[in-house]
Amino acid sequence: MIELEPRQFQCPGYYIRAASKPFEARGAEALRRRVFVGEQGIFKIHDRDEIDLVATHLVALSTYAHEADQVVGTVRIHEERPGLWWGSRLAVDSDFRQVGRLGSELIRLAVCTANARGCDTFLAHVQMQNVPLFRRLKWTVLDEIMLHGIPHARMTADLGHYPPCDDPNAGWYMKPGRRG
Repeated sequence: MIELEPRQFQCPGYYIRAASKPFEARGAEALRRRVFVGEQGIFKIHDRDEIDLVATHLVALSTYAHEADQVVGTVRIHEERPGLWWGSRLAVDSDFRQVGRLGSELIRLAVCTANARGCDTFLAHVQMQNVPLFRRLKWTVLDEIMLHGIPHARMTADLGHYPPCDDPNAGWYMKPGRRG
């Protein structure tokens, strides 16, 4: 009888990158619907708007055998005018929020991508419960506003903390517990 040594369980990793495949775009849209319509009730049917047509959509993808498996996080970025970029619709699947860092890594890719594209100001409207996360990531509150009946902080990123990412389609692979 051959005894096999027990293998140590390997946690799955996550790709953090620009959505480039149809299943990634569909997965990001479905995730946003689950979070902003189903969980938070901010929108009645969907959260899509005209920005979706011009935005770069970024995703966090869980992996199975190192192959992208499902969209578990998303955010979008767009340039409002030359140099002024916005991030919006940050969402992480409720089953993956305990993983940690998925939201942070999406924020990092968002700002690094904009930084590579000539960003001189990066802004976001952040729900108040998420302000501490953004502060840890070197963002500053500019003011507070109401959006869709929910208090938000208008925040700006410290671009010096986010080196340019010239290839968001490649992005990076993240293992839980280790940086990018």
